[in-house]
Amino acid sequence: MKGEGKPRTFKNEDKEFEEKIEEEEEDIETTEEEIETTDEVIEATEEEVEQVEQPVEIVQEEKEKMVLPGELIGTSEEFIPKKGTFEEKGNIYATATGYVKTNPKERSISVEPVTNTPPKLAVGDIVIGQVTDLKESVALVEIAGIKGRGERAIVNSEGAAIHVSNVKDAYVKDLSYEFAPFDIVKGRVLDLRNMRLSTVNKELGVMKAYCGNCRTVLKRENDKLKCPNCKRTETRKMSSDYGTGII
Repeated sequence: MKGEGKPRTFKNEDKEFEEKIEEEEEDIETTEEEIETTDEVIEATEEEVEQVEQPVEIVQEEKEKMVLPGELIGTSEEFIPKKGTFEEKGNIYATATGYVKTNPKERSISVEPVTNTPPKLAVGDIVIGQVTDLKESVALVEIAGIKGRGERAIVNSEGAAIHVSNVKDAYVKDLSYEFAPFDIVKGRVLDLRNMRLSTVNKELGVMKAYCGNCRTVLKRENDKLKCPNCKRTETRKMSSDYGTGII
């Protein structure tokens, strides 16, 4: 019959539809690849951040301050004193030779000793000790530590003596005017065999003294010491840094 054509087919439309689906699937695959690439970039960035952070920590360790016993390392307003330190009048001092360590989280400060090897006395060493007794011509001293050698027990430590001739560059009439029991003194080792010390130089001598009457720590007033409690005045062969806490 005229007017009747061939049946309509959808092959062309189906082909176009399939091609469109394939293009969308390719787009999806491309997007997934981009996501994977982005994740890799993020991971690489995180690794770079970690690598950057590590050198910063190493630099901080290299910048740690090394101190000697008696050095001021902080105040009680800033830190809580821990191992290797002591507090006096709001100031924190080192009691050992080592590196200053701070803990920001607990606001603490400490000193890590440089070595664990016990020090050994040698002629010329500057030592810190306490006067235990006075004789007619000598002051007996118990050595507590060596300047610059930390706070560990000394290998060859024993009682030492300061002879009247090694007190100062001047005539000493009476040792009781120069030292008293319980005084903290700084002296130089002259002889190991007889353990003799000298306090002749200005930086050597009594670093801390107590009132003979009420045991209060004496305060320096020019060339004399005065008790802030009972007002008693005494004399000592004082070191130039008396009362500072600096060894």
